[in-house]
Amino acid sequence: MSAFSVTRRILSLRLPRLPTDRIRRIHARNEDASRDRGCIVVAKHKNALQISALDAHAETRGLEIGLPLANARAVCPNVQVFDEDIVADAKLLSDIADWCDRYTPLVALDPPHALLLDITGCAHLFGGEAALLSAVCEALTAQGFVVSAAIAGTATCASTLSRITHGRVVRAGEEAHAVKALPVAALGAEATITRGLRRAGLKTIGDVVARATHEIAARFGADFTGLLDQALGHSDAPISPRKPLPDYIVEKRFADPVATDAVIAATLAALAQTLVSAMEQQGKGARRLEAVFFRTDGAVRTLAVEAGQPVTNADMIDRLFRERLDALADPLDPGFGFDLIRLSASRTEIVVQNQRDLDAHAHTNDDRSALIDRIAARIGGRRVVVHLPVDTHLPERAARVAPAQHNVAIAALAQWPEPAADEPPLRPLRLFERPERIEVPFAQVPDGPPARFRWRRMLYIVARAEGPERIAMEWWKRHAEGPTRDYFRIEDETGLRFWIYRNGLYGHEIDPETKEPVPPGWFVHGLFA
Repeated sequence: MSAFSVTRRILSLRLPRLPTDRIRRIHARNEDASRDRGCIVVAKHKNALQISALDAHAETRGLEIGLPLANARAVCPNVQVFDEDIVADAKLLSDIADWCDRYTPLVALDPPHALLLDITGCAHLFGGEAALLSAVCEALTAQGFVVSAAIAGTATCASTLSRITHGRVVRAGEEAHAVKALPVAALGAEATITRGLRRAGLKTIGDVVARATHEIAARFGADFTGLLDQALGHSDAPISPRKPLPDYIVEKRFADPVATDAVIAATLAALAQTLVSAMEQQGKGARRLEAVFFRTDGAVRTLAVEAGQPVTNADMIDRLFRERLDALADPLDPGFGFDLIRLSASRTEIVVQNQRDLDAHAHTNDDRSALIDRIAARIGGRRVVVHLPVDTHLPERAARVAPAQHNVAIAALAQWPEPAADEPPLRPLRLFERPERIEVPFAQVPDGPPARFRWRRMLYIVARAEGPERIAMEWWKRHAEGPTRDYFRIEDETGLRFWIYRNGLYGHEIDPETKEPVPPGWFVHGLFA
């Protein structure tokens, strides 16, 4: 092993009674939800309701997972019964994972009721691994959860231990010794494999290890032997954190929770300065920043802002978050206070320094980008947009909408068709979102403009017309997009000017049933001001 390598350490955090704990928390103030009655959660299995989760009191009354509901009521008539809610359980587990981010940013889900925390290199911040495990479990227990936890060098070993024991911290290299005495069910393998091992007389993991590897693989498959090797610490598999690791993280922990806006704002400003200093050392700026507020009751609130250009100024970061906080529809509720505030740069870029003293245009671009960032922080980046030209024949697709933060420079260099000087526009400045169908009794000539048309229940008499302007689809889209269009600029007797088109040509579309030509449709696409 290299002198600079770090042994990986994984904390398995298991909540074996998560469904019933969730229900108990909801009904904590309900006098009818007495703990003495017991609580079970049932789910349909093979057209029968069976217990899928239960609390400690129900278990002491002789109930167990997998027992039919009818049998459970016979054993314990007054037991409280609730339907399984997988979505709510998953949401609660995700919320707990968010809370665990205070200890390490590498938190992975281990469904259905467990988490895996990669605490490599961070346990010393909390007084060591044993102190960290104790702190996590005590905090979750105070919130009303039953917890079982263990720490080991591999995720599988830690998870195996947490299924059977609690509070075990296994030193590196001692994984095999720690799990050999555990029952084979602790591995978390499929039920068929666990039953097969027991029928073969292999009741503990040590019994399985005593047999030759090829014998176990031939009977139970290579996946199981791989799982066994990971539990013994002979091999390892990476965990899959829910969130990517930010490029830079700074945080402030408080001995006494803070709740005032002034302290929160001052903390964010100080963290922004520290973050900028760290990024400056590597010549980087932040494009996306996140502020995370951890409440003492376990709630977590995350605010994110983005920038069109890499931000290297702490005042700009502070200003963006002030805009974001002021625009919150749901204010940042500190509850009993925040005990941890974290600021991270989740996306950064290398900053290229340019000489701008004599370039007034560069300063204008910076001011424009800063203004766009502030507006986006207040109302949302998707609401601040620019229009970019698109190389297509279809008028309604000649421009696309793009977020201004990431496309303001492209929009400044975009080339739009130049209007003809001293001539009326050939097309309206604004088009309908969808062309609206009009009724045309007849046209002056087969390929000419209509003599009259009805639109929105009004009849318009055509006084003057210009066209046609024939617009065909791109050759690779003609079959999918539709027929050729002939556009006309129409003016009626009252002076109203329309931009209409005929969708298709006369005689080109044949009705498959009558074998007669189908007249093309007419649409109004816009109005000239």
